[in-house]
Amino acid sequence: MRLADEFFYLAHDDQTGRSRLFESATAYGLAAALLAELGWEGRITFVGRHVRVIDPSPPADWLQHLVLDRLLAEPQHTATRTWLAFLGTTAYEQVATRMWQLGLLRQHQVGRWWRQRTVYVPTDMNTAAWSWARLSYRLRHHERLNAFDVTLGGLAMSTQLDPILLDDAPPLARVLLRRQVDQASLPLRELLADLGAVVGGAVLSHRTT
Repeated sequence: MRLADEFFYLAHDDQTGRSRLFESATAYGLAAALLAELGWEGRITFVGRHVRVIDPSPPADWLQHLVLDRLLAEPQHTATRTWLAFLGTTAYEQVATRMWQLGLLRQHQVGRWWRQRTVYVPTDMNTAAWSWARLSYRLRHHERLNAFDVTLGGLAMSTQLDPILLDDAPPLARVLLRRQVDQASLPLRELLADLGAVVGGAVLSHRTT
């Protein structure tokens, strides 16, 4: 599983596909997850709130390739927040399409015929729930997360999804998540700091409109 795919599962109900977050938080989280995927592939890094390409060779995954091509095409734009905003406009549809192509999601039309929209619903509830169950179980049992799950947990924390993920969990579970994210690599912490800032701004705007 790729980070953006797992975050998509984490941010949506495993049965209905309904978002657990408001739209902008989901979009920014998916955008950050796509950037984090390129970080995992060794194509980019994050330095001082900026994205830096360190390997321009194309990844095998078509969506990672697309994102990297956009970064390379706009070298004058390096601010991480700029890229979160830009990628966030298409991240939901692109990640959902990738997962649909892999058979992980199915398309479902909702609403009346003149206002229909497409919702992506997991094809396997157990697969969709696994990310949620794994993170929740390990944090509630005070287990050490691997690097992948630290990143996934950091995305959840920075999009304010962690209160839902750890609902009814002892306070120590959230402390453990924060501690492990704080001990992550500096580039990841840079990305998550910017994600938290843009989501925080969006939350404030959402509450005042």
